[in-house]
Amino acid sequence: MIYILLGPGFEEAEALVPADLLRRADLPVTLAGVTGRTITGSHGITVQADLPAAAVSLAPDDMLILPGGLKGVSAMEHSPAAMKLIRQAADDPQVWLAAICAAPTLLARADLLPAGVHAVCYPGMESQLSAAGAAPVMDRPVVAQGRLITGRAAGSAFDFGLAIVEMLAGTAKADQVRAAVHYGE
Repeated sequence: MIYILLGPGFEEAEALVPADLLRRADLPVTLAGVTGRTITGSHGITVQADLPAAAVSLAPDDMLILPGGLKGVSAMEHSPAAMKLIRQAADDPQVWLAAICAAPTLLARADLLPAGVHAVCYPGMESQLSAAGAAPVMDRPVVAQGRLITGRAAGSAFDFGLAIVEMLAGTAKADQVRAAVHYGE
């Protein structure tokens, strides 16, 4: 299962574009609300989550996706249930973890980025990755290293979502989804 954590103030594009692309690839996606089932994003779009984050139980080969949005990231960081899941995903070599925009900085602050890991985040926040021992990448919209995928910002949501599809379902499936949405033409 792929779980996308939604905290109040999440960046809608960074959560919903990947969710859409993953579902087009026939991958199972569940939206998990950090503060309940009804979550309003940073631009006033309210989303009905499939379940509360406290009900999520990660298993091998599951993925946890963390969208950005400063308030959404703060909500995740201050939620014991969300942080339990994030720590589990970061520590379990059988679980995938993806974070975009400001969310990789949450991983840095929580000391959940492996030393030397290559990662990207919202431009101007790279020093938080460096302070945690990560190696910030500034010239790519998405960086995948091992079971960690990071994305730059809302404008990278399609690249981020398609990278996740490719990691979980292969290049052919990612190319099929890319063609279906006419991305990159």
